[in-house]
Amino acid sequence: MNQTLGQKLLRTKLVDRKAEAGGLAQTMGLFPLTMIGVGATIGTGIFFTMVEAVPKAGPSVILSFLIAAITAGLTALCYAELAFKIPGSGSSYSFAYASVGEFAAFIMAACLLLEYGLAGSATAIGWSAYLNNFLENAFGLQIPEMLRTPMIVSGPNGAEFNPGHINLPPILLVIMCGFLLVRGTRESAATNAAMVLVKLAILVFFVVIAFTGFDANNFTPFFNTDNSKGFGGMAGVTAAAGTVFFSFIGLDTVATAGEEVKDPKRIVPIGILAALGIVTVFYLLVALAAIGAQPAHMFAHQEAGLSVILQNVTGEAWPALVLSAGAVISVFSVTLVTIYGQTRILYAISRDGLIPRTFQKINPRTAAPVSNTVIVCVVVGLVAGLVDSTFLWDMVSMGTLTAFMVVSISVPVMRKRDGGNPIEKGFRVPFGPYLIPGMSVFACLYIIKDLSKTTFTTFAIWMAVAVATYFLYGIRNSKLNHTA
Repeated sequence: MNQTLGQKLLRTKLVDRKAEAGGLAQTMGLFPLTMIGVGATIGTGIFFTMVEAVPKAGPSVILSFLIAAITAGLTALCYAELAFKIPGSGSSYSFAYASVGEFAAFIMAACLLLEYGLAGSATAIGWSAYLNNFLENAFGLQIPEMLRTPMIVSGPNGAEFNPGHINLPPILLVIMCGFLLVRGTRESAATNAAMVLVKLAILVFFVVIAFTGFDANNFTPFFNTDNSKGFGGMAGVTAAAGTVFFSFIGLDTVATAGEEVKDPKRIVPIGILAALGIVTVFYLLVALAAIGAQPAHMFAHQEAGLSVILQNVTGEAWPALVLSAGAVISVFSVTLVTIYGQTRILYAISRDGLIPRTFQKINPRTAAPVSNTVIVCVVVGLVAGLVDSTFLWDMVSMGTLTAFMVVSISVPVMRKRDGGNPIEKGFRVPFGPYLIPGMSVFACLYIIKDLSKTTFTTFAIWMAVAVATYFLYGIRNSKLNHTA
């Protein structure tokens, strides 16, 4: 039967693990899954975006992290219910495909590709500063400036070009992550879990030492009083929340692993909530300790910020050396899991016929999508090596917030489809299908409103490309063309 255009745009697909057997190997349990979520978050908002966020909000950046955490928490509950009902690789994409239809799912996929790809590049870029700090404190060496600065940088008058410059360390980092990922999920998940534990220990180390230099005067005035850039008062808090929000991409990464988890209907919801709890506690502790140890005005343009704080507090180099080493490990972890999430999103989209089959080809020995991983690493590596991270932070937040809103909207849609009665027992969002999802959407919109005009313009262009791709390729090659 021929489908009308409207039917094609709104057709839905429920994920059936048994029907899709023979795909990705189901090897992960709760601990490595939770560590994937923690690894995707801690290491971005703390190690890097403090430099971007504190100049906007001042000491009230603590409220920015709290607002982002509450928003992510509301959405986490929605993720948990949908991950139980739809335990397939693809996360927000799979949720949208099962609820609001194919076209919306493809647009959601475009948001996820933006989110994961640029997050991988942005975190890899931050690796340079901490690696350079580590080499300087450990061996008295520095990476030459031409090999640790990108070609395209943000200047006072917009984008500036530095011919001959390339940020080489992030490229090498992406290559190492790609090597691990093509070896298979079990090896990469185990490596990530070990790195995350090291990272948490390093952050505890920072909090303990930073609190020895705690000065309550650093919290006065609490809000940013400089309104020359529109960041005075709560406007600065919201703007900073938008900058750091992409750090909660970890929740989405947990859901992308649904098809590789042994018992996803039980483990994925628990993993999402566990990762959120761990991340929120660490974010607030580290932010509080950092602001207490260093005045807010010193964060602007500061490289390897947390290491510098420890060196200033103690007057010695060894604490900075230890923290820089931990940050190097941390960013490896973050980049690994974001690239992993990107490849699994592409795998899910390709399996549905909406993009070429290259992205779903599985290596029979490692059960990993090798071609997919290589393509992603090439793109992420090039962006990381050539572009300043200043251009990337808010774009990642825009993609993340959009994905979170679609997930929240999907909850009442799925409840209505079930007739209000769950087909099987499992986690359900409390207080009905509208209150918490509605609060989640409102919170996301509240943060989005203060993102820059450049971010909105770039996002609109990316969406136009996505729409064109869907109508030129996706709608014609969808597997649902053959099941109607």
